[in-house]
Amino acid sequence: MPHSFPSVKPSSRSYNPGEYPQTKFEAQNGAKTIMRYGKNRVNATLTLGFSNISDADAALILANYEDVNSDWDYVTFNSLSGTSGIGSTALSTYIKETNSSLKWRYSAPPKVTSVFDGISNVSCSFVACLDAP
Repeated sequence: MPHSFPSVKPSSRSYNPGEYPQTKFEAQNGAKTIMRYGKNRVNATLTLGFSNISDADAALILANYEDVNSDWDYVTFNSLSGTSGIGSTALSTYIKETNSSLKWRYSAPPKVTSVFDGISNVSCSFVACLDAP
């Protein structure tokens, strides 16, 4: 069962849609051949930054990390979390990976920096995995 990311609005977001698995071969004369190994993108990445959020919201993010990784599950995003503030439904669909087989997982633990009493900055990194059927 997927775990929904907490409803905390990110202040920054970086998304890379990933690549198609392939190998390039180049002959001595410069001719190139590409061998593609599938029709689905792999290794999409997403980084969310949260600036000046409450320590309670930072704790929600840390609890989500533990919940997701305790049973090696994946994260989903909704309009109140990872895609909050995106005006385009089409872009939001890409970031949520709604129309693909990719599933978001944490690629590293969240990084929490205390900036003031009760206020923190948090950075979360995710990688989208294509699970075997």
